[in-house]
Amino acid sequence: MSTVTTMENQESAKTARYKRKLNIYNEMLGTAFIAPYFIFFIIFSIVPIFYGLWVSFHKWTLVGKDHFVGLENYIYALKDIDFWLSLWHTTLFVMISTPVLVTIPFVLALVIDQKMRGRTLLRTVFFTPNILSVSVVSSVWIFVLQPYSGLLNTLLHKIGIQQELFWLSEPGLAWISIVMITLWWTEGFNMMIYLAGLQDIPTEHYEAATIDGAGAWQKLRYITLPAMRGVFVLLTVLQVIANFKIFGQVWLVTHGGPGNQTRTMIQYIYETGFSANELGRATAMSFIFFVLLITLSFLQFKFFSGKKD
Repeated sequence: MSTVTTMENQESAKTARYKRKLNIYNEMLGTAFIAPYFIFFIIFSIVPIFYGLWVSFHKWTLVGKDHFVGLENYIYALKDIDFWLSLWHTTLFVMISTPVLVTIPFVLALVIDQKMRGRTLLRTVFFTPNILSVSVVSSVWIFVLQPYSGLLNTLLHKIGIQQELFWLSEPGLAWISIVMITLWWTEGFNMMIYLAGLQDIPTEHYEAATIDGAGAWQKLRYITLPAMRGVFVLLTVLQVIANFKIFGQVWLVTHGGPGNQTRTMIQYIYETGFSANELGRATAMSFIFFVLLITLSFLQFKFFSGKKD
């Protein structure tokens, strides 16, 4: 009896050693697969962040380092009126565009989620602009928004609006134009995320609601919207962050005009660094902007996580 027990203990010990070796091997194999990514991430992401922080404490030009200035670049940025105006322009764009970029794709997703002919074609049509580069999108919309000969003004003339609208020359219309461009360009991504969320809602819920006599609005209010709350939160947070980083379409379409009325934060940082040749100040502005975005993201998650489903 004792011999049998001893043999069982030995087999158990061998099995345990084999499992430990197998776990170690799997961990080493997994580490080997992800090591290249982490190496590139450290070299091209982490190191530049700390290097940029070091640059922000120096008088730095395109030629190279001049001398150490401490917090002078940060103090200059905080006292710079153009810095705060650019931040306000960016915030204004976020406040205008975020509700549009969150709600309209949801409406499109509701339409495409219906069982109807041609919905695959509609998905393709709505998502295709998302794969275009910002330069292509901007070129198309510059043609569309031209006064006199532009496509949009021509269509407005066809429906009886004869007043000539200068979409890129008036501050209010310029912001509307940027929002339209951004919506047309990026709505497809949000729409697909919403569509995936809608398709995860069990059909039994809608069937039960139909049996109980619920209409389309009641199904939307009491089934769809509560089930999609998590998707709404995710896309809202991501959209706010993405909108604060707007640069390409503004730079290519309006160049920050008219009269710097659409100059965004990223554009001002770019101009400070490469036009004014003040890389140290531009880097300090970037870090201030980075802290603001981190704080805003934290407050958003804090606000949304504080609400119960």
